[in-house]
Amino acid sequence: MHNIDIDIVEMSLDVIKFAINQITQTDQKLGFPKKEEELYELVGETVTAKGIGGEKAFKLFRDVLLKASVSIDHPRHLAFVPASPTRAAIMFDLVTSASSIHGAYWMEGAGGIFAENQAMKWLVKLTGLPEGAFGVFTSGGTEANLSAMVTARETWRARHPEKAHTRGIVIASNAAHSSISAMAKVIDADVCLIKTEDRLEGTDLARTISEMSDEDRSRVFAIIATGGTTNSGIIDDLAGIARVAKHENVWFHVDAAYGGGALAARSVRHLFNGIEEADSITIDPHKWLFSPYDCGAVIYREPELAKKTHSQEGSYLDIFTDEGAKGFNPSDYQIQLTRRLRGLPLWFSLAMHGTDRYETAVERGIELAQIAGRLITDAKHVELVREPSLSCVLFRRIGWSPDEYKAWTYRNHKAGFALVTPTKWRNPAGPETVARFCFINPDTTETDITQILETMK
Repeated sequence: MHNIDIDIVEMSLDVIKFAINQITQTDQKLGFPKKEEELYELVGETVTAKGIGGEKAFKLFRDVLLKASVSIDHPRHLAFVPASPTRAAIMFDLVTSASSIHGAYWMEGAGGIFAENQAMKWLVKLTGLPEGAFGVFTSGGTEANLSAMVTARETWRARHPEKAHTRGIVIASNAAHSSISAMAKVIDADVCLIKTEDRLEGTDLARTISEMSDEDRSRVFAIIATGGTTNSGIIDDLAGIARVAKHENVWFHVDAAYGGGALAARSVRHLFNGIEEADSITIDPHKWLFSPYDCGAVIYREPELAKKTHSQEGSYLDIFTDEGAKGFNPSDYQIQLTRRLRGLPLWFSLAMHGTDRYETAVERGIELAQIAGRLITDAKHVELVREPSLSCVLFRRIGWSPDEYKAWTYRNHKAGFALVTPTKWRNPAGPETVARFCFINPDTTETDITQILETMK
């Protein structure tokens, strides 16, 4: 199994050929899921005592399983938050795995961690945080938010020893990502969600805090703002929220998992004013900075606070703190110990292409949203729900019911044409089912948008 033989050599060639084909193809297939029983009938049992052989297993993946999965970088995949990793990043993801580097400690992964940190320096610079701020790559926004909130809570408890066993409170808006509530369950914290129909304003936050009981107010250890909501691309009043957080002396976190990529775009950078006041920030390069899954990031104003929180101890780990092994240890700054060097594909792509081309690609997503907005405004059968924000566009098909939106989604997806899904938008009359575009892939064209809108007639 670990020996080099002719079968391994031939399989390596097959894998490389497949990867080259995937990277260079220009006519992508969208893919459509099959039911589990259908897949079982086509594939059968693959994990057996004697094995089925690499050739057969690879053929089953290529011919059956891959086709039952959705291509996240298809130019007409505009649902959820799609992704569009660069060819360079995809190639280096393969190199990263082949290199077998453990990315938790400098002693084992110095070279790879150094490269990751080059990419991280660029991310930190985008945020405008002061000198000394730094971060680490995570599996995604959920892990980044969790790591930041554990740091926030432990910092709060360290400053207030009497609250060592107090259940804390996190404040966010009802438009915050679902990971916020999930994270709160993990750390046994309460969440106060401020209802808002649009962005969370500093004035609304201040009023909510003023209306809290003295006991609850004393339990607030973090305020979370969103730098680009997943549903509609809305950016909270970061500057106003920062002022309130400073006044209350509580941790200020910005969840920019989706929207953080737009920090690279000069046309919208001003919308993020105030993010430089954050104590921590989440950005997902695998969303709008063209990295393959899984690549998130958490950035800290004072990394030492995260290190105090997350550093792990154990007799077999002592060597990593020895003078001869000193360096940046990513495991010290987030909840994960063992980790792959998930920031390397981003580093390689940045090094290969340069940051200017990244700015151009991000700006294209924003431009596509504006184009879609104009096309929708000019059409008679659809209308905008609100003005496009970042790369998100919410619109309605006039006269459609929720079931009609669903039927339209499945019809286009099953045909292999496009994946565009409905969502809900809050309005005074109650939640409304609407359609949503999210543009990430710079290869999406105006023609793609026009054709999708035509399918709604």
